[in-house]
Amino acid sequence: MMMLLFLLLPLLALAYVCWHVWLLLPLSWGWRTVIILLMVGAFAMLFASIFRATDRLPMPLATAVYEVGTSSIIVLLYLTMLFVVLDIARFLHLLPAAWLRDNWWTAGCIVLFLLGLFVYGNLHYRHKYRQEITIRSTKVTKPVKLVLMSDLHLGYHNRRKEFARWVGLINNEQPDVVLIAGDIIDGSMRPLRDERMHEEFRRLQAPVFACLGNHEYFSGEPEAQRFYRDADICLLQDTTTQLGDLCIMGRDDRMNLRRRLLKDLVASADKSKYLILLDHQPYHLEQAEREGIDFQFSGHTHHGQVWPVSWITDAMYECAFGTYQRGATNYYVSSGIGIWGGKFRIGTRSEYLVLTIEPE
Repeated sequence: MMMLLFLLLPLLALAYVCWHVWLLLPLSWGWRTVIILLMVGAFAMLFASIFRATDRLPMPLATAVYEVGTSSIIVLLYLTMLFVVLDIARFLHLLPAAWLRDNWWTAGCIVLFLLGLFVYGNLHYRHKYRQEITIRSTKVTKPVKLVLMSDLHLGYHNRRKEFARWVGLINNEQPDVVLIAGDIIDGSMRPLRDERMHEEFRRLQAPVFACLGNHEYFSGEPEAQRFYRDADICLLQDTTTQLGDLCIMGRDDRMNLRRRLLKDLVASADKSKYLILLDHQPYHLEQAEREGIDFQFSGHTHHGQVWPVSWITDAMYECAFGTYQRGATNYYVSSGIGIWGGKFRIGTRSEYLVLTIEPE
C-alpha cells in the first residue's frame, strides 16, 4: 500500500504540473505537446535509474539519464508547490486568473525563479560543511581525532574526480581514524568498477572503518563487501574492533532482518574503552543509551535533502540531524557528505564531522 502511494503521488503531481504548463504557455498545440512530452520523458528517466536500466547504457548517456531523471523529481516537487501557491492565490482573488493562462511574463518569472533556486542548490551542495565537535572522556589517555562521514553515494553522479576532492579534505584534517556510517555506494557498482574508485580510498592517510547502509544492499551486498576489501576499508558488519583507547562497533544495516541485537554486540566489547557505534539508520536511539555506548554516529536521513522534506524527516526520527544526547550517550546524525539523485541542497547541507575526543 505504501509503495503504491509512493508511486501514485508523483504521478498525480506530474499530471497537475503538466496541466498548468499546458495552460500557461502561449504556444501552438504542437509546441506545447513537445514540452509536455519532454517533461514526461525526463520523469520517466527516474525509473530507468531506480531499476538500473542505466547499467546497459554507455557511461556518458547513463550519467545523463541518471542526472536528469533524479533531478526531475526535485524540480517536480518545487513546481507542484509553486502552482499550489498560485492556485490558492487565484482562489482567494489575490492573483488574476489571466496570469496563469497564455502568459509569457508568468512563465518567464517561474523559469527564472527555478533557475536561481537550483543554481543555488547545486553550489550549496558542492560546498562541504566542516562540523567540529570536541568531547571529553575519562576513557581516553590522549587526544584522538576522527573524521566521520556518511552517505557518500558514489556512482553515476558522484564520480571519482569529485570523490578525490573529498579525500583531499579528509587528508587535510590529518585524522587518526576515518569512520563511515554506510551508503558509500549509491545503487550500482558499475561506475565504481569502471572508474576504479577503490583506488581513491587507498589515498586516505588513516585507517578506515565502515558499516553497511541500505544502498549497499540495493547494489548487492556481496559486491559491496568486495569493493570494501579492494578499497582497504575495514568493514564492521555486526563486529567490533579496538584502536588504542577506542572500541569501534559497526552494526549491519536494518535491511538485514537477522542482524545482531545491539546488546549482543556490546557484550563482546571492552567497556573500559571509549565505545563508538556506527549504525547507518538512526532508529531506536534508546538502545545505545541502554547499552552504555559513548558515541553513536548515523546517517541515512540526508536531513530530507531539500526543504520541506526536512520537515518530514524531523517528524519521522527522534533525531534526524545534528548533535543529540540521551543520558551519558552522545549522538550525531549526519546529513551526509554526498547525496542521492539530483545534486541540490536546499535548506540542508553536505557535511563531514571532525570529532576530537580528549582526556577529561
